[in-house]
Amino acid sequence: MTNREFYIRRWELERPKFVKVMQAMPNEQLSYKPHERSGSAAEIAWQLAEEQRVLCDLARKGALEWVSSPPPETIEETIQAYEEHADELRQCLDEMTEEKWSDDVTFKIQGHEIPAKMDDLFWGFLFDAVHHRGQLMAYLRPMGGRVPAIYGPSADEMGG
Repeated sequence: MTNREFYIRRWELERPKFVKVMQAMPNEQLSYKPHERSGSAAEIAWQLAEEQRVLCDLARKGALEWVSSPPPETIEETIQAYEEHADELRQCLDEMTEEKWSDDVTFKIQGHEIPAKMDDLFWGFLFDAVHHRGQLMAYLRPMGGRVPAIYGPSADEMGG
């Protein structure tokens, strides 16, 4: 199994877990954030969707520029965008050659240009998304939501 194939396998296993967490978010609490420096629940969920979109741009163009945009009004719209971007990303991953997977690329953020390898950015964005999913899970109970099972049972799903 190549590194790209392993990435696809792991990404496919994580993908429904992202949706499960977003589905647990109460629409009326999307502005929740535990601290003024924290992102809101809506912003973090939207970042998960946007990461899928920019990774497909990276696969097609060999460059990624991170420009944030405001989240939609509802979590359903964010989930729909996540699913659409993830479907497109899956196609981009299928079309990518092993050679391209390790290409030199450019990551641009806030006026800074960071040289990187394609595979390093893909893995880095997956780990970043898992981190932000964890943030959202920590937000769920204070938002009035129920924490879903991700890697095993959760107290909320077990009736605790």
